[in-house]
Amino acid sequence: MCGIVGLYSITDENILNNKLSEALKSLHHRGPDDQGEKRFQINNNVFKLGHKRLSIIDLSQAGKQPMQSQNGRFTIIFNGEIYNYRELRTELELLGHKFITNSDTEVLLIAWVQWRFESLNRFEGMFSFAIFDNKKKELFLARDAFGIKPLFFGIDNEETLFFGSEIPALVKIISKKNNFNYQRAYDYLTWNQYDHGSSTFYKGISQLPRGHYLTINLEKFSFKETDIRPIRWWWPSIKERRDLKFNDAAEQLRELFLKNIRLHLRSDVPVGAALSGGLDSSAVVCAMRILEPDMPIHTFSYIAKGTELDEEKWVDMVNNHVNAIPHKIIVNPEDLSQDLDEMIIAQGEPFMSTSIYAQYRVFKAAKEEGIIVTLDGQGADELLAGYSGFPNYYVNSLIDNQNYASIFSFLNSWSKWPNRGKKKSLLMLGAALTPDYLSTFARKIIGQNPAPNWINKEWLKNKDVSLQFPKKSKKTIDGKGRRLVEHLREILTGDGFGLSALLRHADRNSMHWSIESRVPFLTIEMAEFLLRLPESGRPDAPSPPAPFQYLHPEHPVQDALKCVAEHTIPEECFQDSRLEIYPVLLRTGQSAAYRLDRQKRSFLRRYPGHHRSRIWSDRRISPGFHPWAGWKKSLPSSVQERLQ
Repeated sequence: MCGIVGLYSITDENILNNKLSEALKSLHHRGPDDQGEKRFQINNNVFKLGHKRLSIIDLSQAGKQPMQSQNGRFTIIFNGEIYNYRELRTELELLGHKFITNSDTEVLLIAWVQWRFESLNRFEGMFSFAIFDNKKKELFLARDAFGIKPLFFGIDNEETLFFGSEIPALVKIISKKNNFNYQRAYDYLTWNQYDHGSSTFYKGISQLPRGHYLTINLEKFSFKETDIRPIRWWWPSIKERRDLKFNDAAEQLRELFLKNIRLHLRSDVPVGAALSGGLDSSAVVCAMRILEPDMPIHTFSYIAKGTELDEEKWVDMVNNHVNAIPHKIIVNPEDLSQDLDEMIIAQGEPFMSTSIYAQYRVFKAAKEEGIIVTLDGQGADELLAGYSGFPNYYVNSLIDNQNYASIFSFLNSWSKWPNRGKKKSLLMLGAALTPDYLSTFARKIIGQNPAPNWINKEWLKNKDVSLQFPKKSKKTIDGKGRRLVEHLREILTGDGFGLSALLRHADRNSMHWSIESRVPFLTIEMAEFLLRLPESGRPDAPSPPAPFQYLHPEHPVQDALKCVAEHTIPEECFQDSRLEIYPVLLRTGQSAAYRLDRQKRSFLRRYPGHHRSRIWSDRRISPGFHPWAGWKKSLPSSVQERLQ
């Protein structure tokens, strides 16, 4: 994990050196262990690369960056980790390549030399990097599939091309200090939208979209924005596959998950975990113990002491189960007041809620205990249709498939969850049925306003701000009848709002304390597997259809995680007074879901706001149930015994 910065300019080299120095100084928290620079002459212009290093793999000086290929042609600066670097190294050695370090950086560089663009799909990891080809004078920039690691770029006064890991560092470079993006400010203040698309709060600074790369010939570069054209390198297929039975799909998911954890544990420095009490982070911690029976596991948990959001009980269950070394963080309003300014500086851009303070303090605690790497459950909800389950998108799938009879039964079941109700379900239906060309009119009917009273409309229009409702996700050809997974794909790797903001918060909060935060759920292989599972079974099936799936808008991430976590998470986490659940098959094979014990639902009704203030992950359990003949027989014998 590191901080990177690059400058290519026609300006005076002394000025350029000062700007690079200031930018690197601003990135010190991302790489306190080492610093490196490299200079290139391109005609009469100067190109410079800078790097701040947080040593994680190969702690020796051999891993220093910028790093050059053995023939001197290629130079790399890299922020992130390539978790499968050992496997790639073995493959490259068989192709005749020699290595002089034990770093993943050298593997990334040689993989690029060998496979070029194809190498991006081979990397299991998080990354933003720059590779310069000194022979062709060509600069290549790339960002990982999910945008876990940031990368920003821009052009200053049509004389300097710059790129780097953080906006505050790049502000040190640009000449126009007050080049504010009023459109992004409007989107943020009115619609809570940020960290999506390529624009930022600074007009002269853009972010490379996740899953994209850039190739720039510096010899021919004219310092015009039109010369910069990001190209997408990954866009997962959502074509439905029906070749897996439920048990086979569950086993594959479990194998993928354990493989991800195994790779994400690779480190030459101490590794810990962020543990919230939710099933996603609990699954991560328990899988760590399965794979590393003797490894000391430090867990870091925010505890909302004395509130209905207190999850200490479930944190304790997991810690006791794996014999972890727990670290509990309890804060008060005075702590937030003292730390708020520093956290704002750490984020570098506006954010939506002070809920991220819990995460900020978790990483601070990890730093104080000497932990350099943490594993986190981030991304599970986005992969597995957590949160509210995105019901309007599932309804659109039912409409596409002309399965109108299932719409109302589904919404009726969805509405029974706390804090939902019939009104919300009808609004969901209305949103799903409203054509795109009528959406603006419909939003105004229900009282939404693209220009609230507190906004000076005329002033913003003079700033060329477009006052409009947020655009709906674009419908795709392969998304017909698959609108839910289409939306999940958009959240994961498109312009969809949500995950990108959460990943930014985590990156800035962790790197502020020089901590590397890893997210083992977010891998290309896992996403491509999950996004191709059916949204539902055939509604006319008289018995459970062959493939069952985990993606269903009514239930959250726990569906899939229960399959992953069998014999992993302690059973008490599933048989609690709050979360008494049984795995059942929902409706006529539509999905695998959970059934709340009828006597326990009253608990959730007593705490209708429980799920509102999620710090880490969604912890709701689906109440849906629709028995059909013979459903018990399809369940594992151990589950059948519990149901008796």
